[in-house]
Amino acid sequence: MIRLSPVDRGHRYVLLALGTALLAGCAMPHQEASTPAGTYEGPPVAIGQGQARTFVMLDEQGQAKTLGIRLSEAALSGLPTDGEREYLLSLPSQAAGTGYDHVAVDWNPHGHIPPGIYDKPHFDFHFYVIDAEQRNAITVVGEDLERARKAPEPAHMPADYVLPPGTEVPRMGAHAIDPGSDEFQEKPFTQTFIYGFYDGRTIFVEPMMTLEFLASRPDVSTPVKQPEIHDPAFAYPTSYGVRYDTANAQYEITLEGLVRH
Repeated sequence: MIRLSPVDRGHRYVLLALGTALLAGCAMPHQEASTPAGTYEGPPVAIGQGQARTFVMLDEQGQAKTLGIRLSEAALSGLPTDGEREYLLSLPSQAAGTGYDHVAVDWNPHGHIPPGIYDKPHFDFHFYVIDAEQRNAITVVGEDLERARKAPEPAHMPADYVLPPGTEVPRMGAHAIDPGSDEFQEKPFTQTFIYGFYDGRTIFVEPMMTLEFLASRPDVSTPVKQPEIHDPAFAYPTSYGVRYDTANAQYEITLEGLVRH
């Protein structure tokens, strides 16, 4: 039997430790850490006497479950009265997995068509899944009008929704509505949910609500009707919410329960 001196034994233990560490490194290759759970915000944009910004909430697996807009209470004051305005909001980088590209807040001081329904002062909150260049190419003129009017395959149209003629808008496409919504049942328009289409494809989802409804400081969550077949390019909300945050004097307009199929 060979006896090792204390010095030799020390060297042997060091070599064994180094070998174990190297083997462990080979067995467990480095993995990039996922984005931590939490809430991430986009940059603010001035609206009225306040501001708006987007935000996304990630769960423990780094998956986005809520995407929304934070609109300060002051934004409801000092709004333009001489015509429609569009305010573009960028998304935080942590929202990339949702498939949404940007958000447009459209203020309509006199409402829009159809008369007697949506002709109240209101906001359209467009969550776009196409970029600005693609939006700018939508002219709804000539051949492009036919592309804007093109309905999706029936399985891709949300349950109960229809695509009426005359809802085509430049840089937006056509607007699909649910005829069963309250505003079409002789009830006052307060809030509703729109799907946007262009060339047979969903290009935005849109919570829409009146200034008066927002000013009432609501706290509601409403289910969103789904198509039979979902576009895999973006995450569909299963509900949308409108809430007033007293502590921060702001409203949150949210797409909730996001699922990417």
